[in-house]
Amino acid sequence: MTDILHKTSPSVVAAADHSEGMSYLESLPRRLITLYLPLSVILLVLLFPFYWMALTSIKPDDQLLDMDKVNPFWTTAPTLKHFYTLLFQTNYPLWLWNTMFVAIGATILSIIASVLAAYAIVRLRFRGANWVGGAIFLAYLVPPSILFIPLSTVVFQYGLFDSPFALILTYPTILIPFSTWLLMGYFKTIPYELEECALIDGASRWQIMTRIVLPLAVPGLISAFIFCFTLCWNEFIYALTFLSTTSHKTVPVAIVNEFVDGDIYRWGSLMAGALAGSLPLVILYAFFVEHYVSAMTGAVKE
Repeated sequence: MTDILHKTSPSVVAAADHSEGMSYLESLPRRLITLYLPLSVILLVLLFPFYWMALTSIKPDDQLLDMDKVNPFWTTAPTLKHFYTLLFQTNYPLWLWNTMFVAIGATILSIIASVLAAYAIVRLRFRGANWVGGAIFLAYLVPPSILFIPLSTVVFQYGLFDSPFALILTYPTILIPFSTWLLMGYFKTIPYELEECALIDGASRWQIMTRIVLPLAVPGLISAFIFCFTLCWNEFIYALTFLSTTSHKTVPVAIVNEFVDGDIYRWGSLMAGALAGSLPLVILYAFFVEHYVSAMTGAVKE
């Protein structure tokens, strides 16, 4: 009996220590300090900019800059004037379409190239595959502010300046490296035995990739798509450099150029444009955030 108690005592002690450690969070004062207070601070820091943006977009013009007579954190006379001006008196719908067209086009090209590169590096097992994968990821670390200078020369020589295709063809230079690294990590989680069985049955590499690997890698593809789409949607430097005509501009560049007159900032229209432009991304993340997190976790583990 003594031996049995001696053998089971470590687990009993561990369970007791675990329960004692969890009981630390059971009292309300401790939960307030260790859980609720940090979460409240994080939520305040993250959500306050969106609240301020939404509040500014519905404030009347006379309350935007009057901080002494009007409460800056609230408004008693909300208005949709700025949204009406944005949608019906400017080219904002066209700018939104340009942004969507560029983001989808560049994302599709980047995903296709990343899938082929990631599958070749992970599964074909050629000499130096690991070095190639590392070099591709290191290319992601190159700042876009350095690349846009030589890329602008290439775009001009090919006659693509002031065209949405200039962005569609240059955005993959900053999208493919990270997407390839992400998909490499996800492809490694797929058992190689499935492909070996398919090879024995006479399937080609293309059939294996399209009928076995890609259906199993849907969460990783969704994650790469979200990353590419978000980066294209918010990109500013390339869009500012390669586009000059107002009708060809994307939302991030257009709202800054069109709603700033010298040193006069039309804050209501600026915030309304930023708020309306962020809604597609909010909807995208709301539907696919679980796939995004799972794919990122798998890639980081690898």
